[in-house]
Amino acid sequence: MHHLGATRSSLKADHLLQTPDTFIRTPLPGAQNVAFIVHIAPQRGARFTQMTAEFAAGGTLGPTPEQRFLYVLEGELEIEAAGKKHTFAPGGFAYLPKSAPHSVRALTASRAALIEKPYEQKSGASTPEIVIGSEAQIAAAPLMGDESLRVRALMPDGPAYDFAVNTMTYDPGAALSMVEIHVMEHGLLMLEGGGIYRLGDAWYPVEAGDFIWMAPYCPQWFGALGKRPAKYLIYKDWRRHPLGA
Repeated sequence: MHHLGATRSSLKADHLLQTPDTFIRTPLPGAQNVAFIVHIAPQRGARFTQMTAEFAAGGTLGPTPEQRFLYVLEGELEIEAAGKKHTFAPGGFAYLPKSAPHSVRALTASRAALIEKPYEQKSGASTPEIVIGSEAQIAAAPLMGDESLRVRALMPDGPAYDFAVNTMTYDPGAALSMVEIHVMEHGLLMLEGGGIYRLGDAWYPVEAGDFIWMAPYCPQWFGALGKRPAKYLIYKDWRRHPLGA
């Protein structure tokens, strides 16, 4: 049904809310039987790219010259890296450093969140390593002591790594304790539940399936609404000096 141009999607100078009714699929070079929803990219001013990759059974990803993070949303993927094959169910994830040889193949029809970013080398830092994991095996930590808001860190935290990816789970009624304004930018995919997001000076209802980009210094706050927990996957650039030093 056509809704005469109505959508919750919104684009402002410092943020984007992209809702599923506005998603456009596109093929990308090197991939076979995979459709991509490019949520945010350098064309909009971001310093990374975040996509949802929708695989047909047997679909494969092409190589990337940049570092890649993949989180399985649905289905089953097989990743071969460093001579080993790994099978991923929903919640499984992998970090593949820049130029690390690897292959990704869908064993069934699948969807995955895909983040790619040019690597920012830090003088004296060790080389980042391949990371293979499952969210279910990572202990949740309360955010700022609030047991109703739990964080799972999916990426190692150390000088070798220049971005972080977490999941954050809010019990119904839980909320961030402050409006955040900072130099990092975010890519955020709502996984479960919903609530209200403040972005800049605007307030938006959000729900599972929505994507949000937050530019550096965009005021941001979230509170969960409804009878079930709200959960999202969130990216931020990390551990690098703003001047590139």
